[in-house]
Amino acid sequence: MFGREKSKSPATDRIETVIGPNTNLRGDIRSDGGVRIDGIFEGSLQTAGNLIVSEGAKVVADITAHNVSVAGAIKGNVNANRVEILATGRVWGDITVTSFLLDEGGFVRGEIVMQGADIEPPLIEPPKPSQDIVDVQAE
Repeated sequence: MFGREKSKSPATDRIETVIGPNTNLRGDIRSDGGVRIDGIFEGSLQTAGNLIVSEGAKVVADITAHNVSVAGAIKGNVNANRVEILATGRVWGDITVTSFLLDEGGFVRGEIVMQGADIEPPLIEPPKPSQDIVDVQAE
């Protein structure tokens, strides 16, 4: 209306909270928008938006976010729709995710649990017994 276009990206895509490179923050963050960490954060972090952990950033926290991009370091568990660990990214902790991407050079130490459709692993049928088997009793 009136020649203005509405923003096509939802609020969760916008970075609304930034922890700067010279900032050391301890506590709990709860946000509906995106969060970018360039400094040091310790505590817990929950956001309905995206989380970006920049190169050189250090995070010690359990994290719940829509999407997570890691170029820095995280020590703690991550629960997200999509996790991307870039070449400089490091994660020590368990990751629960629907979509996972690990760039060459990226590092993960922990368990990765893929969620989503219940996909069954392929089954290899055991070999069928041969008709020539003879039952021999030891005397």
